[in-house]
Amino acid sequence: MEATTPKPAAPKAAPKKKEEKISNVKGIANAFLVIVICAIFAVCLFIFVLGDPSNFSDNDPVNGHPLNYAGTVYKGGFIVPILITLLFTVIVLSIERWIALASAKGKGSVPKFVIDIKSDLAAGKIDQALNRCKTQKGSVAAVVHAVLVKYKELDANTTLTKEQKLTILRNEVEEATALEMPSLQQNLPIVATLTTLGTLVGLLGTVMGMIKSFQALANSGAPDATQLSTGISEALINTATGIATGALAVISYNFYTNKIDNLTYAIDEVGFSIVATFSATH
Repeated sequence: MEATTPKPAAPKAAPKKKEEKISNVKGIANAFLVIVICAIFAVCLFIFVLGDPSNFSDNDPVNGHPLNYAGTVYKGGFIVPILITLLFTVIVLSIERWIALASAKGKGSVPKFVIDIKSDLAAGKIDQALNRCKTQKGSVAAVVHAVLVKYKELDANTTLTKEQKLTILRNEVEEATALEMPSLQQNLPIVATLTTLGTLVGLLGTVMGMIKSFQALANSGAPDATQLSTGISEALINTATGIATGALAVISYNFYTNKIDNLTYAIDEVGFSIVATFSATH
């Protein structure tokens, strides 16, 4: 009986090195959770702080007159916690976008990064440009890195024509940019919605407060200047809060939109430079 020679074990494949993620835009993925938390906080503030008995005469939040500004705000009615929720949501999402776009910018100056990448391209130092992207990080570096990787692949390709290579390179710029844009614009549509919603809800609270004020005057039979002025001030609290929410949302939306436009411009500029360099050197 012949002895069987054991077959040598197949060599284990070397584990693939996990590529470091260059684009690391930090942000809140679930804005609905933010709104819920802000709503809970707003209701607690409305009931336990604004509605504290010490803010009203006879320690009666229902029938007593407000003794300070907090009591006046509380008398604005159930619209107040809704407005506070919208205001807190704008503040939280604005802070979230600040952190997200700061991480999207990367570790250094974006204009300087673009200039350095152009210099590397002009000198033909593609590997150095790739390492610079890994150091810079952020959305612009992520797009540039993806395009430069495709640049090297096309550089080694001998079957495609120059026009085909340029088309592939342009498509890579567009695809890499499209992958980064959602993370940059995340939650901004909600902020844009709150620019109008905050003002409209504030006006709704104002109208409801004015209706209650005039109903109270009609039922009393005689004009009461104190009651009328108190009712109007309570109604206008909603207007002020709604306008403040809308104004803050407008400022926040325009500010961050401008930041995103600057990043997009940097991506377009360096992407054009990469395509132009490839066209000139091939």
